[in-house]
This record gives sequence, structure tokens and C-alpha cells, in this order.
Amino acid sequence: MVHRWVVSRPSACQSVAFSDMIAIMLEQLITYLRPKALGKKSFAKGENLFHQDDPVRTLFLVTSGCVNLVRYQADGSPTVLQRSTPGTVLAEASVFSQWYHCDAVAAIATEALLVPIGEVRQLLEHDAAFATAWMAHLSRELQRARKRSEIASLRTVGARLEAWIVWNDGVLPGKGEWKRLADEIGVSAEALYRELSRRRRPSRSG
Repeated sequence: MVHRWVVSRPSACQSVAFSDMIAIMLEQLITYLRPKALGKKSFAKGENLFHQDDPVRTLFLVTSGCVNLVRYQADGSPTVLQRSTPGTVLAEASVFSQWYHCDAVAAIATEALLVPIGEVRQLLEHDAAFATAWMAHLSRELQRARKRSEIASLRTVGARLEAWIVWNDGVLPGKGEWKRLADEIGVSAEALYRELSRRRRPSRSG
């Protein structure tokens, strides 16, 4: 079940146009990268695609499922840095890194295409169209990272949830996804459930 909340946000026309543009840019990247893949690999829920400090040898294209890029805090609680769904590139910022700087964990059963990192670097060096599409994609991901950082700076669960809803077209995911949502906005599942319960209670008027 998907819940829709009434919130203030950019106009629907602006949102749809921007989403279409993002989809086109990402599809361009996938078109270039898919033929370079060595194969496809399956990952069970909770399985790592890679760990922090593993050497970077592969770029992952998520074809089904969902993968979270996670960094763990001192108390062991996770902070979700990126959430990759089908048709997206995982940890694209690692292309020019020697080591991964976080963990990649399958949130559900997941499949991904594996592209040798050397092939990606060759495309960036020798194919101007691919390099342009890649830069546009990185720019979009930087915007998303700034949004996540802004959410993390908010002090209350309610404020974080409201910001997340605004940036996701006013749609709250189904109940089965609430634990993932709590991880994404950096609060405990229990705190999120309390906030959602509070919002659902009918307000009392004099």
C-alpha cells in the first residue's frame, strides 16, 4: 500500500520533466555500459556486494532488487548514503578510487551486472558522449547527496520525514519499506513508527 501526503512541493509539470530528463541520462549510461558487462550476479538480502576498504575492480549495474550504500556509526547504527534500484549505477563515485569507502548491502534479493572498472575508465577517457552523460549523472547524484545531508541536519523525526516526503513527490512507501525509510533518514524504526502514528491520529478541534 502506498500513502500519499499533501505537502508543499514543486509543480507536477516541473517534477515530471526533471524525472524524464534524469531517466534519459541514466539510460544513455546503461546503453554504453551493458555490453561491457562480464556477467550477472545474484545477492541475497543482507549480503554484501562489497565491503569498505575492498579494492575497486567492478562497477555494478543494478538490474533487480535494491542495494544500500551504508556507512556505520560508532554505535553500529547504519547511515544510508545511497539507495540503488533497478536500472541504476551503484557507487559511481568509486570509479577513480582505489578502495571502496563504504559497504554495499542488498536490501532485498538483488541482481547486478558486473562491469570491469577498467572498461569504465576507458570509456571516460576516449568517449566524449559517455563522459558528458557520466558528468551529468554525477551532478544529479551530488544533488541527491546534498538533500540527504540536509535531511540529516534536521533535529526532529517529523522534520526529517517531512523533508523526505517533499523530495519524493509526496509519496510515502508501503509499510514494508518503513524500516528502510528510517535508515535513509537516519532515525530508529521505532521513532519513525511513532511519528507516522501521530500523523494518522485525527486532530481534535474545539
